[in-house]
Amino acid sequence: MSIEDLIKPHLRNVTSYDPVDPPEMLAEKAGIPIDQIIKLNGNENPYGPSRKVSEVVSNSAVHVYPDPLQRKVRTKLSEYTGFPQDSLVVGAGSDELIDLLFRLFVEPGDNILDFEPTFGMYAFCARIYQAEVQLSRRDSSFGIDIEDALKTINDRTKIIFVASPNNPTGNMASEFEIRSLLDTGVLVVLDEAYYEFCNFTFADLIDEFDNLVILRTMSKWAGLAGLRVGYGIMSPILVNHLMDIKSPYNLSVTAEDALIASIDDSAFLLKNVRSIVDERDRLFSLLVDIDGLEPVPSSGNYILCEVKEYKKDFVVSGLESEGIFVRTFNNESLRNCFRTAIGTPAQTDRMISVLKRLV
Repeated sequence: MSIEDLIKPHLRNVTSYDPVDPPEMLAEKAGIPIDQIIKLNGNENPYGPSRKVSEVVSNSAVHVYPDPLQRKVRTKLSEYTGFPQDSLVVGAGSDELIDLLFRLFVEPGDNILDFEPTFGMYAFCARIYQAEVQLSRRDSSFGIDIEDALKTINDRTKIIFVASPNNPTGNMASEFEIRSLLDTGVLVVLDEAYYEFCNFTFADLIDEFDNLVILRTMSKWAGLAGLRVGYGIMSPILVNHLMDIKSPYNLSVTAEDALIASIDDSAFLLKNVRSIVDERDRLFSLLVDIDGLEPVPSSGNYILCEVKEYKKDFVVSGLESEGIFVRTFNNESLRNCFRTAIGTPAQTDRMISVLKRLV
């Protein structure tokens, strides 16, 4: 018997999540110095975290285990969100909370409802937990086809995942769509990772629907992607169950300190968010003016762009040769598209200059 024989059969050849490479690998790929790389493939914040984060992290008590009940960070998040502490739970990124929700709700043979194209972590976790992925189509504007969605739900549907704004398309879900899904009684996980860039939330529905979970992250607006900090807003009953099954020390003390410092400096960070939104609008206008490109309006910190005449691979390769990295997808509906994060004005100008030569 080999070690492979001892591994769970469904995990022996599982399709892994497709992540983005770190800057040093991108620099090696492009053959240019790392400080010349323009990394726009991860929806990261081009301005980074608050300076207060560096100050507090350098003094974090890393020799002490973090609080398993997350009291300080839940208190701070309560101040920021307006929701009580008993409706909040914090994870090592919202990815951990997605995994915990699968752990809590999904058994082998169950299914989730997914709306492709969307964030790939939902389907990845389904593969890990032996759940089927029921796909409901989106319309030509990437909106949810609610009639098709309701027909797709069955007795073994345990979780419905909706990202709003949707990643990578950037469009928002409507209240009618969300209420229709919630009325089914199935758990609805509404991923609001880009909430600060659209300033619209469905979190007020938490009091009305105990089957609603809101997920948010500190990665995008606060620039903490490398520290892995996400949180959920939900009924206290669900919070208690997730606290029971999570790893006791899931959030590092550095992540705790960074979250608190970020919220204490939220005025500065939200000013950067406004700059990113302004730059998003400018980039969209510049992309519209390039023949052969068709950008999709976005409420996130990114723009999906279709390349006409099947030139996407040529365009993406050309960008990479200049040290500019964007995101591409295997999804059939996005085969001619790339997604670019919103960078600084200088990064926008550089990308537009290269695109005009390529298209």
